[in-house]
Formats: sequence, C-alpha cells, structure tokens
Amino acid sequence: MTPITPEPGTASLDERVTGALVGAAVGDALGGPVEGYSPEQILERHGGRIHGVVGPWNGDAWRTARPVAPYHKGDGHVTDDTLMTHALVRVYGTVRDHLDAYAVAEHLVPDLITHPRWIPELEAEALPLQRIFLAEKWLVARIHYGHVDPREAGTGNIVNCGAAMYMAPVGLVNAAHPAAAYAEALDVAGAHQSSYGREAAGVFAAAVAAACAPRATPDSVVSAALSLAKDGTRTAIEAVCDVASRHSDFESALAPLREAVTPYDTVGPDYRAPSLAARRPSRLHAIEELPVALGMLLVSGGDFRHAVLGAVNYGRDCDSIATMAGALAGALGSPVPEDWAKTVAEASRLDLWQPATTLTEVAREVFERDVRRRRAHERAFAAIGGPGCSD
Repeated sequence: MTPITPEPGTASLDERVTGALVGAAVGDALGGPVEGYSPEQILERHGGRIHGVVGPWNGDAWRTARPVAPYHKGDGHVTDDTLMTHALVRVYGTVRDHLDAYAVAEHLVPDLITHPRWIPELEAEALPLQRIFLAEKWLVARIHYGHVDPREAGTGNIVNCGAAMYMAPVGLVNAAHPAAAYAEALDVAGAHQSSYGREAAGVFAAAVAAACAPRATPDSVVSAALSLAKDGTRTAIEAVCDVASRHSDFESALAPLREAVTPYDTVGPDYRAPSLAARRPSRLHAIEELPVALGMLLVSGGDFRHAVLGAVNYGRDCDSIATMAGALAGALGSPVPEDWAKTVAEASRLDLWQPATTLTEVAREVFERDVRRRRAHERAFAAIGGPGCSD
C-alpha cells in the first residue's frame, strides 16, 4: 500500500504510539508510590505536591510496612499496569492481527505464568503472575485452571480498573477508529472483567484511538468516549468532564473531580477500606479511574506533564489514573519529559521504546489486512446486487 502523508502539524502514527506507551509507563511509575492515599495525605507526606519521581511512601521499610503489598513502589519503578500493557503488546506481536478473548487465553495467560521477567517492584526476576493483583490473577485461575470459556471468564471477578488499565494497545492498533477499538477491547476484556469494569476497558481503548486522530483535542477525545460509553460509565464521564471544563489547574480541580465521581464510585471515601458494595456489577456505577483521567486531560488542555501530575496528586488509584492520562496525552502528541522517561526506564530496567516499535509495526500490518478484508467484502456484496464501491 502507498503510505499516506500525515497532515501538516500532526504527530505521526509512530510518534503517537510511542507517546502513548512511554507516557503510560511514566504515569504509572510516578503514581505508584502514592497509590491509595488522599491528596491531603500526599501533601503532608511530601511537604507539597509531587512534581516528579519520588521514593517509597514508607522509605526503606517498603518490604515490611504493608505485608499485603511488599512492593518497591517509587524511585521510578513501574507497577502491574505497565507489566500488563507490555504483555498485551507481546500478544499483538505474536498474533499480528486483531485480538479477542481467545487470544488472551492462548497467549496472554501463558505469558503471565511461564516466562520469568524482571519485576521492578520485586527487584528480581519472577513470573508476572507473582506481581499482578488478585483481579489479574483471576485470569489464570479461571482460564488456565478453570477452563472457562474465555469470553465469559471475567464474570464473577471483582469489578475494577484491572482490564482498563492495560487497554491502550487496543486503541493504538485501531488508531483513529474509536468504534473498532471499543468493540475489540470489549471482546478482549471479557476474559478479565464484567459490568462497568469491562465497559471502561472498551471506552478507554476508544479514547486512545480517538486521541490518535489528526487534529485530535481533549474535547474530541471526550466526545468520542461519550459517543460509545454506556450506563454509569457514560454518566460518570459526563459529570466529571463537566466539572473539569471549569478548571485549568489541577490543584483547584482535585476536590471537585472527586466530588463529581463520588456518586458513581463504589469503593467509598477510604480507598484502603472499601465499602461492602465495592466493586460489584452494576449498570449505575463506574470505575473512578477513567472518568478522572479524562477529566485531568481536559484540565491540562492535553499537556502531558500537567495531566499526569494532576492524576498523581489526586491519589487513590493514582498509578492507574496516571497510566490512562499519560497514554491519552501521549497519543495526542504531547511530549513525554525525557528526564522522566529516562529515569523510569533505567530504574525499572525496561526498554520503554521497543514495545512501541513492535506495536507500530503491528498496527500498520493490521490496517493493511483490514483494507484487504474490506475490499473483499465490497466485491462480494456488489456481486449479490449490493452497491459497488465508489472507489
């Protein structure tokens, strides 16, 4: 196929994929050390707002301070958000086509349980399974051990951002086609999540795809998300983004965004002590992370640094919020600060750029394959009396 020259003034596919994936990893690493805390607690602990990479919340006691999560969060270490994102990129690199729930069963699950990799938070080589959260371990329990139909395996899992947090690659493979990204992500996420957790995965992928469109803006990204989102996810995004549109600085937006998303969030005011109704299926609720990430994208005007720092200082599940905000701002073409990316890559012992190279290649191959499939359909439809292709 003859390459199409990008419109003047727009970022290329390569730049958008790289910006999204590197941006997601950087946001993840910046948010990790303050995950689970409130903006007020973050302010007190750090003597001000966070403006870059910081160390663990509990300092040198990170191994023992929280036995349920003995991870070295901080110092530029990525978390399971990035581990899962890179795992999904590897699946795309193997399949080199659109994915579905069966691809999760055939490729993603084996990747998690058979290939030791460097895990930054463990400071050791280990199976990714040994780091990922319980909601991601569900994939292995249900599919590998339970032999559940992959399309239904997500049913029964806690409903959280577990699937949404690593869906940026789906949006990038479907760059500039939000509806296709939404449909593909819903299929992929069916192996992992149900209800509003699965819906958020579809909407986040759609938002990333929309951010890749020529001349995309934060407003156009939110509009694309709202055109596809359903139920509580849609109303939560509407509520948060309506509030976000009145702010241009994350400091003033922190409390109003939390207030706007509160009616749709099931976790409750204390993130570390979820309510009894937390993370259960519902058509009325939404995960907190995606609406807030979109809100911070609006507040920042699409600026990567501003969006990610807003997400980080919001607290609560801020590594995932910053992962999403970073992916969206990066896909829009806002530059990821080189010093942040370099620090995260070195501290995490990860090549943050190679996954982007792989995914860009796959996205081009998939697009060419989609065009051939579409042309074959047009010819077949015309042969049975349908209108011919105008081209």
